[in-house]
Amino acid sequence: MVLSPQYQLTDLPVVCLCGIEIHALSESRCVAWISNELGSRRGGWVVTVNLDHLRRMVNDASYMALCAGSTLLVADGMPLVWASWLQGTPLPQRVAGSNMILTLTAAVASIGKSVFLLGGDPGTAEKTARVLRDRYNELHIAGTLCPLIGFENHPTQIDKITQTLVDAQPDIVYVALGSPKQERLINALRDKMPHTWWMGVGISFSFLSGDVQRAPHWLQRLGLEWLHRLIQEPRRLGRRYLIDGLPFAARLMAGAIAKRWESRTATSKRRNAKQND
Repeated sequence: MVLSPQYQLTDLPVVCLCGIEIHALSESRCVAWISNELGSRRGGWVVTVNLDHLRRMVNDASYMALCAGSTLLVADGMPLVWASWLQGTPLPQRVAGSNMILTLTAAVASIGKSVFLLGGDPGTAEKTARVLRDRYNELHIAGTLCPLIGFENHPTQIDKITQTLVDAQPDIVYVALGSPKQERLINALRDKMPHTWWMGVGISFSFLSGDVQRAPHWLQRLGLEWLHRLIQEPRRLGRRYLIDGLPFAARLMAGAIAKRWESRTATSKRRNAKQND
Protein backbone atom coordinates (compact mmCIF):
# COMPACT_ATOMS: atom_id res chain seq x y z
CA MET A 1 0.00 0.00 0.00
CA VAL A 2 1.34 3.44 -0.97
CA LEU A 3 0.04 6.59 0.70
CA SER A 4 0.30 10.11 -0.63
CA PRO A 5 3.22 12.12 0.80
CA GLN A 6 0.63 14.76 1.72
CA TYR A 7 -1.18 12.28 3.97
CA GLN A 8 -0.96 13.88 7.41
CA LEU A 9 -1.12 12.43 10.92
CA THR A 10 -4.30 14.45 11.54
CA ASP A 11 -5.96 12.54 8.69
CA LEU A 12 -5.56 9.19 10.44
CA PRO A 13 -8.75 7.87 12.08
CA VAL A 14 -8.83 7.23 15.82
CA VAL A 15 -10.96 5.19 18.22
CA CYS A 16 -11.26 6.22 21.86
CA LEU A 17 -10.91 3.48 24.50
CA CYS A 18 -10.98 4.46 28.18
CA GLY A 19 -10.30 8.03 27.14
CA ILE A 20 -7.21 7.03 25.11
CA GLU A 21 -7.16 7.72 21.38
CA ILE A 22 -5.95 4.68 19.41
CA HIS A 23 -5.14 5.07 15.71
CA ALA A 24 -7.57 2.89 13.75
CA LEU A 25 -5.03 1.44 11.33
CA SER A 26 -4.53 -1.97 9.85
CA GLU A 27 -1.01 -3.39 10.06
CA SER A 28 -0.37 -2.86 6.34
CA ARG A 29 -1.53 0.74 6.51
CA CYS A 30 0.63 1.41 9.56
CA VAL A 31 3.68 -0.04 7.82
CA ALA A 32 2.96 1.99 4.67
CA TRP A 33 2.58 5.18 6.68
CA ILE A 34 5.87 4.70 8.52
CA SER A 35 7.65 3.81 5.26
CA ASN A 36 6.37 6.99 3.67
CA GLU A 37 7.51 9.04 6.63
CA LEU A 38 10.97 7.50 6.39
CA GLY A 39 11.05 8.33 2.70
CA SER A 40 10.36 11.95 3.61
CA ARG A 41 13.04 11.85 6.34
CA ARG A 42 10.52 12.34 9.11
CA GLY A 43 11.10 10.25 12.22
CA GLY A 44 8.57 9.10 14.78
CA TRP A 45 7.59 6.65 17.45
CA VAL A 46 4.93 3.96 17.35
CA VAL A 47 3.53 2.45 20.55
CA THR A 48 1.78 -0.89 20.11
CA VAL A 49 -0.77 -0.71 22.93
CA ASN A 50 -1.72 -3.99 24.58
CA LEU A 51 -4.09 -4.44 27.53
CA ASP A 52 -1.31 -3.87 30.06
CA HIS A 53 -0.25 -0.63 28.35
CA LEU A 54 -3.83 0.62 28.32
CA ARG A 55 -4.35 -0.28 31.98
CA ARG A 56 -1.18 1.59 32.93
CA MET A 57 -2.19 4.63 30.89
CA VAL A 58 -5.54 4.77 32.68
CA ASN A 59 -4.01 4.36 36.15
CA ASP A 60 -0.70 6.24 35.80
CA ALA A 61 -0.83 9.83 34.58
CA SER A 62 2.94 9.97 34.08
CA TYR A 63 2.87 6.93 31.80
CA MET A 64 -0.07 8.38 29.91
CA ALA A 65 1.86 11.60 29.38
CA LEU A 66 4.88 9.58 28.21
CA CYS A 67 2.93 7.64 25.57
CA ALA A 68 1.02 10.75 24.53
CA GLY A 69 4.32 12.00 23.14
CA SER A 70 4.44 9.18 20.60
CA THR A 71 3.51 9.60 16.94
CA LEU A 72 1.26 6.55 16.56
CA LEU A 73 -0.70 4.49 19.07
CA VAL A 74 -2.01 1.23 17.59
CA ALA A 75 -3.88 -1.66 19.17
CA ASP A 76 -1.66 -4.62 20.02
CA GLY A 77 -4.21 -6.70 21.90
CA MET A 78 -7.41 -8.51 20.96
CA PRO A 79 -9.25 -7.19 24.06
CA LEU A 80 -8.82 -3.68 22.64
CA VAL A 81 -10.19 -4.79 19.28
CA TRP A 82 -13.14 -6.57 20.93
CA ALA A 83 -13.93 -3.52 23.08
CA SER A 84 -13.86 -1.26 20.03
CA TRP A 85 -16.44 -3.48 18.31
CA LEU A 86 -18.60 -3.67 21.42
CA GLN A 87 -18.80 0.11 21.64
CA GLY A 88 -19.63 0.41 17.95
CA THR A 89 -16.35 2.03 16.83
CA PRO A 90 -14.43 -0.94 15.43
CA LEU A 91 -10.67 -0.99 15.05
CA PRO A 92 -9.69 -2.72 11.79
CA GLN A 93 -7.43 -5.34 13.39
CA ARG A 94 -4.80 -6.08 15.98
CA VAL A 95 -1.43 -4.52 15.11
CA ALA A 96 1.05 -6.61 17.09
CA GLY A 97 4.61 -5.45 17.53
CA SER A 98 5.75 -9.07 17.28
CA ASN A 99 4.25 -9.19 13.78
CA MET A 100 5.16 -5.70 12.66
CA ILE A 101 8.84 -6.25 13.42
CA LEU A 102 8.68 -8.55 10.38
CA THR A 103 6.35 -6.65 8.07
CA LEU A 104 7.96 -3.29 8.78
CA THR A 105 11.44 -4.75 8.36
CA ALA A 106 10.41 -6.27 5.02
CA ALA A 107 9.11 -2.90 3.87
CA VAL A 108 12.18 -0.91 4.89
CA ALA A 109 14.55 -3.50 3.47
CA SER A 110 12.89 -3.05 0.08
CA ILE A 111 13.58 0.70 0.12
CA GLY A 112 17.17 0.46 1.36
CA LYS A 113 16.61 1.51 4.96
CA SER A 114 18.37 0.13 8.05
CA VAL A 115 17.32 -1.23 11.44
CA PHE A 116 19.02 -1.38 14.84
CA LEU A 117 18.16 -4.00 17.49
CA LEU A 118 18.40 -2.66 21.04
CA GLY A 119 17.74 -4.75 24.13
CA GLY A 120 16.49 -8.28 24.64
CA ASP A 121 18.16 -10.97 26.70
CA PRO A 122 21.92 -11.37 26.14
CA GLY A 123 22.52 -12.79 22.67
CA THR A 124 18.94 -12.49 21.39
CA ALA A 125 19.52 -9.28 19.42
CA GLU A 126 22.37 -10.92 17.51
CA LYS A 127 20.29 -14.05 16.85
CA THR A 128 17.37 -11.92 15.71
CA ALA A 129 19.65 -9.96 13.39
CA ARG A 130 20.72 -13.21 11.73
CA VAL A 131 17.09 -14.31 11.35
CA LEU A 132 16.13 -11.00 9.74
CA ARG A 133 19.15 -11.04 7.39
CA ASP A 134 18.23 -14.56 6.27
CA ARG A 135 14.64 -13.51 5.57
CA TYR A 136 15.38 -10.19 3.89
CA ASN A 137 18.55 -10.28 1.82
CA GLU A 138 18.54 -6.54 1.11
CA LEU A 139 18.25 -5.59 4.78
CA HIS A 140 20.97 -3.48 6.36
CA ILE A 141 21.44 -4.13 10.09
CA ALA A 142 22.93 -0.93 11.50
CA GLY A 143 23.86 -2.66 14.76
CA THR A 144 22.79 -4.51 17.89
CA LEU A 145 23.24 -3.70 21.55
CA CYS A 146 22.18 -5.40 24.78
CA PRO A 147 22.40 -2.84 27.63
CA LEU A 148 23.61 -3.96 31.04
CA ILE A 149 20.97 -4.74 33.65
CA GLY A 150 20.19 -1.55 35.54
CA PHE A 151 21.58 0.67 32.77
CA GLU A 152 18.77 3.17 33.33
CA ASN A 153 20.29 4.10 36.70
CA HIS A 154 23.74 4.88 35.29
CA PRO A 155 24.24 8.00 33.14
CA THR A 156 27.43 6.60 31.63
CA GLN A 157 25.50 3.60 30.30
CA ILE A 158 22.82 5.87 28.84
CA ASP A 159 25.58 7.92 27.20
CA LYS A 160 27.08 4.75 25.72
CA ILE A 161 23.72 3.69 24.24
CA THR A 162 23.13 7.17 22.87
CA GLN A 163 26.55 7.41 21.23
CA THR A 164 26.25 3.93 19.71
CA LEU A 165 22.93 4.83 18.11
CA VAL A 166 24.04 8.26 16.95
CA ASP A 167 27.12 6.71 15.32
CA ALA A 168 25.03 3.99 13.65
CA GLN A 169 22.31 6.39 12.37
CA PRO A 170 19.68 3.67 11.84
CA ASP A 171 16.36 4.41 10.16
CA ILE A 172 14.45 2.23 12.62
CA VAL A 173 15.30 1.21 16.18
CA TYR A 174 13.49 -1.78 17.69
CA VAL A 175 13.67 -1.53 21.48
CA ALA A 176 13.12 -4.80 23.37
CA LEU A 177 13.33 -3.80 27.02
CA GLY A 178 9.78 -4.35 28.25
CA SER A 179 7.33 -1.70 29.31
CA PRO A 180 7.64 0.99 30.64
CA LYS A 181 11.45 0.86 30.43
CA GLN A 182 11.49 0.84 26.64
CA GLU A 183 9.09 3.78 26.37
CA ARG A 184 11.16 5.82 28.81
CA LEU A 185 14.37 5.15 26.90
CA ILE A 186 12.78 5.95 23.53
CA ASN A 187 11.41 9.20 24.89
CA ALA A 188 14.86 10.15 26.19
CA LEU A 189 16.67 9.40 22.94
CA ARG A 190 14.34 10.19 20.06
CA ASP A 191 15.04 13.94 19.90
CA LYS A 192 18.72 13.18 19.31
CA MET A 193 17.82 11.29 16.11
CA PRO A 194 14.92 13.19 14.52
CA HIS A 195 14.89 11.18 11.28
CA THR A 196 14.64 7.78 13.01
CA TRP A 197 11.54 5.73 13.78
CA TRP A 198 11.30 3.89 17.10
CA MET A 199 9.17 0.95 18.19
CA GLY A 200 9.09 -0.91 21.50
CA VAL A 201 8.81 -4.63 20.79
CA GLY A 202 8.90 -6.27 24.24
CA ILE A 203 9.75 -9.96 24.01
CA SER A 204 9.82 -10.06 20.20
CA PHE A 205 13.56 -10.73 19.92
CA SER A 206 13.13 -13.90 21.98
CA PHE A 207 10.27 -14.99 19.72
CA LEU A 208 12.28 -14.47 16.55
CA SER A 209 15.47 -16.00 17.92
CA GLY A 210 13.55 -19.09 19.05
CA ASP A 211 14.49 -18.67 22.72
CA VAL A 212 10.78 -18.34 23.62
CA GLN A 213 8.03 -20.16 21.77
CA ARG A 214 5.25 -17.92 20.50
CA ALA A 215 1.63 -19.05 20.65
CA PRO A 216 0.26 -20.84 17.56
CA HIS A 217 -1.66 -18.66 15.11
CA TRP A 218 -5.01 -20.15 16.10
CA LEU A 219 -4.47 -19.11 19.72
CA GLN A 220 -3.44 -15.64 18.57
CA ARG A 221 -6.63 -15.35 16.51
CA LEU A 222 -8.70 -16.35 19.54
CA GLY A 223 -7.00 -13.70 21.64
CA LEU A 224 -5.40 -16.31 23.90
CA GLU A 225 -1.74 -15.59 23.27
CA TRP A 226 -1.55 -14.31 26.85
CA LEU A 227 -2.56 -17.75 28.16
CA HIS A 228 0.21 -19.43 26.18
CA ARG A 229 2.74 -17.01 27.66
CA LEU A 230 1.31 -17.42 31.16
CA ILE A 231 1.79 -21.20 30.99
CA GLN A 232 5.42 -20.68 29.98
CA GLU A 233 6.21 -18.00 32.60
CA PRO A 234 3.64 -18.24 35.41
CA ARG A 235 5.73 -16.57 38.10
CA ARG A 236 6.66 -13.55 36.04
CA LEU A 237 3.34 -13.05 34.30
CA GLY A 238 0.80 -14.33 36.84
CA ARG A 239 0.10 -10.99 38.47
CA ARG A 240 0.12 -9.05 35.20
CA TYR A 241 -2.41 -11.31 33.50
CA LEU A 242 -4.59 -12.66 36.30
CA ILE A 243 -4.62 -10.06 39.07
CA ASP A 244 -4.20 -6.88 37.00
CA GLY A 245 -5.23 -7.88 33.50
CA LEU A 246 -8.46 -9.84 33.80
CA PRO A 247 -10.33 -7.36 36.05
CA PHE A 248 -9.26 -4.47 33.83
CA ALA A 249 -10.37 -6.38 30.72
CA ALA A 250 -13.80 -6.87 32.33
CA ARG A 251 -14.00 -3.12 33.07
CA LEU A 252 -12.94 -2.33 29.52
CA MET A 253 -15.68 -4.52 28.02
CA ALA A 254 -18.34 -3.24 30.42
CA GLY A 255 -17.35 0.35 29.63
CA ALA A 256 -17.51 -0.35 25.90
CA ILE A 257 -21.03 -1.79 26.19
CA ALA A 258 -22.12 1.17 28.31
CA LYS A 259 -20.68 3.62 25.78
CA ARG A 260 -22.55 1.95 22.93
CA TRP A 261 -25.79 2.04 24.93
CA GLU A 262 -25.27 5.73 25.70
CA SER A 263 -24.59 6.42 22.02
CA ARG A 264 -27.74 4.60 20.92
CA THR A 265 -29.82 6.38 23.55
CA ALA A 266 -28.47 9.77 22.47
CA THR A 267 -29.15 8.96 18.81
CA SER A 268 -32.69 7.88 19.65
CA LYS A 269 -33.32 11.10 21.58
CA ARG A 270 -32.07 13.23 18.69
CA ARG A 271 -34.23 11.31 16.24
CA ASN A 272 -37.31 11.74 18.41
CA ALA A 273 -36.55 15.45 18.87
CA LYS A 274 -36.37 15.94 15.09
CA GLN A 275 -39.66 14.10 14.60
CA ASN A 276 -41.35 16.34 17.18
CA ASP A 277 -40.11 19.60 15.58
